[in-house]
Amino acid sequence: MSPHSRARRIKLAAAAVMAVVLTSTMAACSSNSSGSSSSTGSAQGRISIGVKVDQPGTSLKVGSEIKGFDADVARYVADQMGYAPGQIDFKEAVSAQRETMIESGQVDFIVATYSITDSRKQRVEFAGPYFVAGQDLLVRQDDNSITGPDSLNGKKLCSVTGSTSAQTIKTKYASGVDLQEMDSYSKCVQALAGGQIDAITTDNVILAGYAAQPQYQGKLKLVNHPFTTENYGIGLKKGDAARCTAITDALTKMISSGEWQKSVDDNLSTGGFSVDKGTNPPTPTPNCGV
Repeated sequence: MSPHSRARRIKLAAAAVMAVVLTSTMAACSSNSSGSSSSTGSAQGRISIGVKVDQPGTSLKVGSEIKGFDADVARYVADQMGYAPGQIDFKEAVSAQRETMIESGQVDFIVATYSITDSRKQRVEFAGPYFVAGQDLLVRQDDNSITGPDSLNGKKLCSVTGSTSAQTIKTKYASGVDLQEMDSYSKCVQALAGGQIDAITTDNVILAGYAAQPQYQGKLKLVNHPFTTENYGIGLKKGDAARCTAITDALTKMISSGEWQKSVDDNLSTGGFSVDKGTNPPTPTPNCGV
């Protein structure tokens, strides 16, 4: 064999070895990626989730972190979808803007004490429910004149624009009630504590969270007379049945694993509120696309 042929064979053999090494390395990387657990962030890119930022107990921004029951639910669902905490972008979802945020693609889904209603289902898909609350009233500690929605005649009542709570008052209890709508419950609470209004209405779990805040303890109280049933769901784009089913499966797992109860105990056992064990935890229903 000539020196030239020998050199040529050596180069070919070296090239073949390098190809094998490169292929093995790529396969190993691929295996590690597909086999990683959801907690390490196997999903590519980022996920955007709409939440409230001013509701203690359910979803409150503390420093740079979102804390509360809804925040825990959001993170658990994202984890089950393969997103690590560092891949989540939380965006404030004001009640009146939730459907628009979903339809315009500003968020992938919303977890924000979002009641499932027939009218909303015309515009967005819902996964869940994952919690059952009830509309109630928050009043000042020394006010015994308000005992329920039927005692609101002549009273100044505050709720949030775009909420089911405001709509319920308009359709069932509008006569004699001076309803004032604001863009956040935190503003309603400030007005109540300052004496500008007589009561606030929204879901009991939300009101209890405000009553439990240090600056309002002993000053505000929950009436504890719920007069509606509110099934909280996770809202996402209409027609996205695949993601809706995946989220419903994640909620079912959160409940069965005990993580749901842990979050309830950590976040919602305050302000005079007691979780109704007859309705909670609910059974997430696989009705996506219906």
